[in-house]
Amino acid sequence: MNLNIFILIAMIALALWTVMTRSLLRAAIMLAFTSAIISILMFRLNSPIAAVFELSVCTGLVSVLFISTIGLTHPSVKEETFEHMVDRLRKFKFLPFIIIGMGMALGLVAVKINLQLPLAEIETDARTVMWNLRPLDIIGQVIILLSGVFGVIILFKESDKK
Repeated sequence: MNLNIFILIAMIALALWTVMTRSLLRAAIMLAFTSAIISILMFRLNSPIAAVFELSVCTGLVSVLFISTIGLTHPSVKEETFEHMVDRLRKFKFLPFIIIGMGMALGLVAVKINLQLPLAEIETDARTVMWNLRPLDIIGQVIILLSGVFGVIILFKESDKK
């Protein structure tokens, strides 16, 4: 259990680093590390199919696409990057405290949720396992997909301003 908490803390730290860094290359690399930690967590929570999808698609394919796209674009000026980073840090300076506070508040709330995960040996068909027996994995994949979509929307919105 302590290892899962350490993995979650590492995932949150890498995700914050991904969002807060100004360098697109560093953000893409940190996104790959965040995705790799998510896949490790999925393996530890006995959802190997979702973990393999996360590792192959998000960590591998998406990172390669992002890094190759960044390599084809022109970098911004160093002064402009520093100015934007200071502005972003000023906007989001309370974000880590809010996240820690929300985590502590959620830790204090004792909600009993009966989520029993079935054994992997019961079903052999991957479709049945994913759609009928493991709906939390599907919800996690949808959340990850929506996070990527919103991230791309924000990147295009910032590029339109320039």
